[in-house]
Amino acid sequence: MDLDELVEHWTLLDDERELAAGKRGPTRLGFALLLKFCAGTGRFPRGRSELAGDTVEFVARQPGVPASDLGFYEWSGTRPSTTGRRSAATSGSGSAAPRTAASSPNGWPPASARPSAALTGSAGNC
Repeated sequence: MDLDELVEHWTLLDDERELAAGKRGPTRLGFALLLKFCAGTGRFPRGRSELAGDTVEFVARQPGVPASDLGFYEWSGTRPSTTGRRSAATSGSGSAAPRTAASSPNGWPPASARPSAALTGSAGNC
């Protein structure tokens, strides 16, 4: 891919830079590559093999992340494990705290911020 194509298709726009700025290291680079790949193809890459080396180098320079950091990026798409973390709904003994119909599994949002049953009507079934 020549420089003109890289600039046209792989330059991070201001709003994309802002989105990537909230990430660190390999995640920042991976996120930037995902944004630009998806914008151009309408889908996410299946892995590193779908990204040309010169493309990775070009995008890596924009957020200031070494292109080699992409080797540490998780392509699996799995969510981080919560194993070993205590839920906000557990008490000191490790047993689950009782839940009411109005409580959410993680206690958020607070009950005072949730819509009442009278307001939700049938919309709660969507």
